[in-house]
This record gives sequence, C-alpha cells and structure tokens, in this order.
Amino acid sequence: MIGHIETGVGFWNAIVWCVSFIVVALAVYAIRALGRTHYRKGTEQVKPYLSGTTEYDRVRVPGENVYWGFAQALKNYYNKITPVHAGRLNDYITWLVLMLAVFLVIITLLSGGLG
Repeated sequence: MIGHIETGVGFWNAIVWCVSFIVVALAVYAIRALGRTHYRKGTEQVKPYLSGTTEYDRVRVPGENVYWGFAQALKNYYNKITPVHAGRLNDYITWLVLMLAVFLVIITLLSGGLG
C-alpha cells in the first residue's frame, strides 16, 4: 500500500506525484506538437544570426563589449578602483584576509563576545 509521507512542511504522495508527472509530460508534448514542422537540422536555418555575417569563425566579440553598459554605468567606480587593481593573487588574498578579520571583529562585538 502506498501512503504519504508528512515532512512538517507538507506531504509527499507517490500517486499524486506520478499523476502530476504524467499531466505535465502530456502538456509538454502538446506544446511541442504545436511547433513548426518545417524545421530541419543541419540546414542554413540552424546557424546563429550574428549581425548579418556568415563568417562565424572570424567574428570575435570581446568581453568588454558585452559588459559595455554595465561598465559605463559604473564608470566612476571603475576609475577609482582600477589603479588599486594590480591583478596579483597575493593582493586578493591579503584583502580577503583583512576583510574576514574586520567582519569577525564586527560580529564578535555585535554578539557581545568580548564582554
């Protein structure tokens, strides 16, 4: 006999799950059946559209172009932080350790750990 399992936040029933899965699978199949029937794999229609060019191997989009709007919006921040950014791993770890120490002191003080 298949029962249900109560978890404290709800219940899990195998029959309900199976019926739900079948209903969702039928809905997905019905939606898929509504798709276009003239789609053919391996033809010109499956190639990506990249600004009207057909030379996909020669086109490279640098990362700075992808994030141009983001970088432009935060331009003042980047102008101040870029001279500090040396790109060395030792600097990043030093900053990480310092920030962890600061947070540890703050959390200790807020929790009343020193008193």
